[in-house]
Amino acid sequence: MTEDQATLALNVARLYYHQGLTTDAVARELGLSRPKVSRLLSFARRTGLVEIRIHDAGVPPQALAAELQRRYPFLSAQVVSVPPGSTEAVWLARVATACATLLNTLLLPGQVVGLAWGNTLDAVSRALTPRTVPDLRFVQLNGSANDSDFVSGFVSDTILRFARNYGAKAHLFPVPTFFDDPATKQAMWRERSVRHVLDLQERADLLLYSVGSHTAQTPSHVYSAGYLDADDVQVLSSEGAVGDIATVFYRADGSYQGLTLNARASGPDLSLVRRAPDTVCVVSGLGKVRALHGALQGGLLRRLIVDEVTAKAVLEEG
Repeated sequence: MTEDQATLALNVARLYYHQGLTTDAVARELGLSRPKVSRLLSFARRTGLVEIRIHDAGVPPQALAAELQRRYPFLSAQVVSVPPGSTEAVWLARVATACATLLNTLLLPGQVVGLAWGNTLDAVSRALTPRTVPDLRFVQLNGSANDSDFVSGFVSDTILRFARNYGAKAHLFPVPTFFDDPATKQAMWRERSVRHVLDLQERADLLLYSVGSHTAQTPSHVYSAGYLDADDVQVLSSEGAVGDIATVFYRADGSYQGLTLNARASGPDLSLVRRAPDTVCVVSGLGKVRALHGALQGGLLRRLIVDEVTAKAVLEEG
C-alpha cells in the first residue's frame, strides 16, 4: 500500500478500535465500501499499525505444565485443556483421549506394560485407537477379587480391552485385592503361578496407572465397589493416607511404609513405581487433588497427563 493508503488504514483503525464504530459506520464516515474497510483493518493488523493483546485471567495449559515441571524436575507433564464450565466427565474423556494418543507413541514391540485398574484406566481403554504392536504384553498390577466377586468383570474387561486393541497378550492377576491376613498373602506370593505375574510386573518397561481417592466426585472403583469396608477407610484416615496407586496407599508426603492396609494389599510395593523405566500417571477430577499432590511429593510418577482445572488446583496446594 502507498503512504496515503497506510494513513487511511490508520484512520480506519482509530475509528474502529478507539471509538468503537462498526465497519458499516466507519465506511459511511469515510465514504468507503465495507469490504474496503475490512481490508484496511486486516492491513493495519498485519503491518503492526494495530497490535491486539489478550489479557487472559486464566493460565494456559502450557504454562501449567511448565510450572509443574519447574516444581518437580523429574516430571514430564501434559496438561489437557477443557471447555470452560464443562463437567468432570468431560475432563476425564479429554484426558483419556490424550493418554490414548500418547500410548501410540510409547508402546514398542516386545515391551511389558504394567496396568493398574479403575475408572480412569477404564476410560483410557475405551479411547484407544486400534494398532498392532508385536509381542506386546499387558500385566495386571493388582488383584481384583473381593468377597462377592472373585474375578471382577470390570477389571478384566479393562485389561483385555487394552490387549485386544494392540493385538497383545494379557496376564490377569486373579488374587484378592486385599487379603484378610498378611500371612496368606505371603504364602500365595510363593506360588509359581503368582510368581510368574509378579516377575512380569518387575520386568515391566512401562507402568500405567491413576491415583485413587475416596473424595473424588466419581469415587475410585476400589472405594465404590465394596473392596474396602468402613473400618478400612477409618484406619486409612487415622494413618494419614491420602491416595493409592494400584491399591497401595500413601500419605500426603508420598511415604507409604507402615500403613496397615498395605501389608494386605495385592498391589506392588511403590518402590516399583520409582525404579520402573517409565511410568504414565493419568489423573482427572478435583477430588484427586490431594492424592496427586501426595504422589508428586513422593516422586511416584514420571509422566503425568492431567486436565487443566485439576493441574491448577494441585499447584495451589503448594
